[in-house]
Amino acid sequence: MTYTPTRASLFKATLLSVTLALPGWAQEEETTSEDTTTPVTAETVVATVNGEEITIGHVVAARAMLPDQYQQMPNEILFPGLVDQLVQQTVLSQAIDQISPQIEIQLDNERRSMVAAEKISEVVSDAVDEDALQAAYDAKYEGAEPTTEWNASHILVETEAEAADLLEQARAEDADFAALAQEFSTGPSGPSGGELGWFSSGMMVEPFEVAVSDMAAGDVTGPVQTQFGWHVVRLNETREKGAPTLDEVRDELAGEIQSNAVEQAVAAMMEDAAVERADLEGIDPGVLTDTTLFE
Repeated sequence: MTYTPTRASLFKATLLSVTLALPGWAQEEETTSEDTTTPVTAETVVATVNGEEITIGHVVAARAMLPDQYQQMPNEILFPGLVDQLVQQTVLSQAIDQISPQIEIQLDNERRSMVAAEKISEVVSDAVDEDALQAAYDAKYEGAEPTTEWNASHILVETEAEAADLLEQARAEDADFAALAQEFSTGPSGPSGGELGWFSSGMMVEPFEVAVSDMAAGDVTGPVQTQFGWHVVRLNETREKGAPTLDEVRDELAGEIQSNAVEQAVAAMMEDAAVERADLEGIDPGVLTDTTLFE
């Protein structure tokens, strides 16, 4: 799951950056040398603010929600900084007499999102094992026919006349196709001699694929027109590629299994849920940007 910083998380990071920038942190890091660690649980209290407890669990959860630039910092630095951050946030939150309706609703949405994400994690964690991977592999690749792959180079120019001239040069007995591509090709592969590497059916635009499929290794053809311009094409090699091994596609299959498991779980839960929907046709979609609703 990709983490996208929200306004609240960026505010947390700002408080943390201010805390870590205070001179006292550097001094404490220099003078603290003895190992005074003690066994803790999620309920272990690290601070109390006007009677409100901040626990190790709060600190661990706060660290997990930090932006990427803070995730790489040592725990020895983050731990005291996060405690101070949570103390500051608690002081600030206690200073508000009443939470605004907008924040209350955002808290509802945040809780809903986080609980749903936990359920998704539960579903996907149970979905992938070796049997499931093997079954998915067999279903996708068992009996699969080898596929043809081509390795080609090309020279891309703007006009048919340029391509025809370069085709004649490239077919000359002493022609250096790579040198011609480096000198004349306008495509991004020009500096590397026009090399496109290996590709299979569907990876190139149709006119280009049709051209290479009728060529033998070493042939040069053209001009071939695509939406990118005019091509002079050299087929370097062809090969027949069989099905990949299970290890080669393990991550891909795991992702597919997890995605299918989530879809099936959501579909099953939706089927059992009593959902009543309002008629959205009578609601102006412009309401999505009407923040005056919270006033």
